[in-house]
Amino acid sequence: MAGDRVVAAGSTARVLVAATARALSGADCADLGQPTSMSRFTAAPEPVRRAAAVRAAGRVALTPEQAGEIDAERVARWFVDQYPRRRYPGVVLGSPHAAAAHLAVALGVPWLPAGFEMTAHWSRGAVDRPRAALDHGAALAARVLAGNPGLHLRQVHCPASRGALAGVTVALVARWEALPHAYARFLTDRLDPGAPLLVVRDARTWPVSDEGQGHSFQLGCPGSGLEPVDFHPDSHALRQVLRSAGGDGGHWEPPEVSAAGEQAEHAVGAGFVDGARHWGRRYGHDLHEVSVPQPTALSAAVADLYRRWLRRAGKTGDRLVVECGRLLDPWQVVRAGLVPYWCENATRRSVDGVEWWLAGSEPFTSVDVLPESPGMRSPALAGLPQWLAVAAFGRRRRALDRTAARGYPVAPVPTRRATEVLRNQAYDLPVPPPLKMGEAVAALREGGASLGLAVT
Repeated sequence: MAGDRVVAAGSTARVLVAATARALSGADCADLGQPTSMSRFTAAPEPVRRAAAVRAAGRVALTPEQAGEIDAERVARWFVDQYPRRRYPGVVLGSPHAAAAHLAVALGVPWLPAGFEMTAHWSRGAVDRPRAALDHGAALAARVLAGNPGLHLRQVHCPASRGALAGVTVALVARWEALPHAYARFLTDRLDPGAPLLVVRDARTWPVSDEGQGHSFQLGCPGSGLEPVDFHPDSHALRQVLRSAGGDGGHWEPPEVSAAGEQAEHAVGAGFVDGARHWGRRYGHDLHEVSVPQPTALSAAVADLYRRWLRRAGKTGDRLVVECGRLLDPWQVVRAGLVPYWCENATRRSVDGVEWWLAGSEPFTSVDVLPESPGMRSPALAGLPQWLAVAAFGRRRRALDRTAARGYPVAPVPTRRATEVLRNQAYDLPVPPPLKMGEAVAALREGGASLGLAVT
C-alpha cells in the first residue's frame, strides 16, 4: 500500500516532510490541504459538527484488511522520495516538531521522522470505552506487526485531542525500532562526505499499558494540554471532554497501567538512534542528539537561532510569526526573513510558552499569529483573548489571522492558509547563506541549556 494512503492525513510528520521538501525546492505550501468540510459547520449544533467530523474521518481511515497490507519500508521510501535529488550537507531526524523542520530548512537539509501516524476504522467504537479501544487496537496492531516486526505501535486513545474521532477510529503511532533501509540508502546516496546527522528526541513521558507484544496503549497524551490524572474517572476535565465528544463519563474504565513514566507516543526508538549512529560510524558521519523536555523549549531555541542567523545576514530579525499545529510554511518564513515560533497546538500550555518566551525576548516590531482550530472544544484550549495577547507583543504590527480565528476552535483551516497569510509579507531576499550544522548544534547547546534542552 502506498505511503500516502498509510500515513494519516494531516498528521504532523506528514505535513512537516511535505513542507520541508517544498522549502528545499524553493516552493511554499500553497498546495497543502484543501478547505475542510468542517468550515461549513461553524455555526451548526455540536452533534451536527461531530457527525460531519466522523464522516470525514471514516473516508480516510484504514480498514482492518488494509492494516495487514502496510509496509513500513514503503512508507520510509515515500518520505525520502519527496526530497529533491541532490547532495545535502546533513540531515535532521526524529520526533515531529516544526522547529526541527525550520532548523532543517535553515541548514539546507532534509527532515525525516522516526515514525508515523495511522488511523483505522473502529466500527462499533465508543469514545468513552477505553478498554474496548485497547482490545480493538491490539487486534489491528497484530495485523500490522505481522508484516512489520521492526515497528513498535503506540495506540493513543485521547478524546481530549481527537474528540469524537476517538470513538470511531483507532490512532496508532508507529515507531521504527531500527533505521529503515530506505533511510540508510538515502543517507548513503544523498549526504556529502562527513555530513553530520542531528536527531531530535521528544523526551516527554506518559503512563502506558504495555504487555511487550510490540503494541502499547496510552490513555490521553501530552499534546492534549491535560495531565495524566485528568483522565481518571473522577476528573471534572474528563467529564467535560467526554460530554463535548458525545460520550458518558459513567462508562469510563481505564486499563491497568504497566509503566507510569514511559516515553510518550512521539519518542524516538533507541534502536532507531543506534542504527543511525552505527551507520554514521561506518561511513564517517558524526551524530548529534537534542533531547527536548517540552515542545516550547525547542521552539524558543530555534526562534532565537533564526533571529541571530537573520541579523548576521544584515536583516532585522524583528518580525515574528507564531505558527500553530499544521499552520506553517518554512519557505515563506525564509523568503520574508521572519522569525518562526511554533506552538504544538492551541492548548493554553502551548500558548503560555510563547507568551513567556516573548516576555523575556527583545521586542519584535511585528507579530503575526496563526491559531490552528482543533475542530473541537476542550477545557485545555486557549481562548482567542490569549491568542490576541500574543499578537499584542508586536510594537507596530499586531495581527491575528481573522480567517483562522473566525471558526475557532471548531472549524479547522488547511495548511495552505498559512501560505496565504505569509505571502502578504514583504520580500526580504536574498535568503541568508545556510547555517552550518556545527554552528547550529553549538547555538542549541548554549541557548537551550536554560530551556532544558540536552544537546550531545
